Amino acid sequence: MLIKTLLNKVERFKSFIYGDCQLSAIDGFDALIIDIKPRRNSKPECPECGKRGKTYDTRPARLFEYVPIWAFKVFFRYAPRRVLCTTCGVRVESMPWGYGKEQMTISYQVYLARWARRLSWKETADIFKTSWDSVFRAVQFVVDYGLRNRSLDDVTEIGVDEIAVFKGHKYLTLVYQLNAGARRLLWCGPERRIKTLLSFFREFGKERSAKLKYVCSDMWAPYLKVIAKKAPNALNILDRFHIMRKFNEAIDEVRRTEVKQFKATNQENILEKGRWLILKRPENLSEKQTSRLGDLLKLNLSSIKAYLLREDFQRFWDYQRYDFADKFLENWVTRTLQTDLEPMKRVAKMLRNHKPMILNWFKAKGRLSSGAVEGLNLKAKLTIRKAYGFRSIKCLQVALYHTLGKLPEPSVIHRFC
Repeated sequence: MLIKTLLNKVERFKSFIYGDCQLSAIDGFDALIIDIKPRRNSKPECPECGKRGKTYDTRPARLFEYVPIWAFKVFFRYAPRRVLCTTCGVRVESMPWGYGKEQMTISYQVYLARWARRLSWKETADIFKTSWDSVFRAVQFVVDYGLRNRSLDDVTEIGVDEIAVFKGHKYLTLVYQLNAGARRLLWCGPERRIKTLLSFFREFGKERSAKLKYVCSDMWAPYLKVIAKKAPNALNILDRFHIMRKFNEAIDEVRRTEVKQFKATNQENILEKGRWLILKRPENLSEKQTSRLGDLLKLNLSSIKAYLLREDFQRFWDYQRYDFADKFLENWVTRTLQTDLEPMKRVAKMLRNHKPMILNWFKAKGRLSSGAVEGLNLKAKLTIRKAYGFRSIKCLQVALYHTLGKLPEPSVIHRFC
């Protein structure tokens, strides 16, 4: 059976036929070079308007890398024609297997991009004997296609968060769709400023923003300001993950202050190696840790007081009614403000200042949680570690859209990718 017979079975191009196939050496590798020729009397197609016109002239033959076959690299060899278009003028014809000056075929780019989702970009480049830049171009092509062809019409629940990237205080703002069964990355942009999130809403559009029902975010002031302005019909929810993180930060601050006091007065540090005893949830402690925590709870320590305040606040999430939760929250804040624990008092003031949005969690009946956002953030950080060699924010954005965007891909017949 001839190789061109197999190619006709897998990938047939209208108005073109496969010609001779020969084995040659390219860049030190054995490669199959397959000629492609236009059908007799066929007219070239304009790449801009799609109209067919007369052949103006023929350019020198070019090589287009295709999906490898067995242990061989594969290249299509074709001499592009230039079409004399009555509308657009003289243009290099449209070729169904490639575009522009790109040296890889569309099928090969999709093939590389799918492997780059499983492996790191460097590993993908090494396995297929190509360069990191080629893998990046393949992924970028698939991402650009997906962003142009994805649907945003059914987005009613979103989550907004940021992750640290590169060195220093550099961040990437991420916007996720959180609808059940359709969780994905919608948008990402550099920094975490007002103009960053405004860029998302401008691209998302006023009509879609008006249809948003729920927005899950943390307490970062620029986010809250933009969400209130651009998504006025949405319920902005500050849920338990971000709130309880503030509690843990306050408890740890109290513990560190108390440890310093022990050292300054030459007292025994009874909190030594006790950080995670009071930061972890009781159900997550080992048997030995539980026993030691029981001993600490008998002592009159500021760290333990802060710990008990946090555990008391956990009852807040068990309420079913909005008004009961409101009453409990106000009571807890009042009691905490009467203590001498400054970090916990700051948390209490923060809860009072953001009380309406915290109580929105009950209006939404707990249906929207940042647990999904944090899960997607973990996948984003894994993507950053996998795609070694980021040179810019743009590379990072392409990798995140490719992995988390659930974008549509160009249709190809090749199944082994």
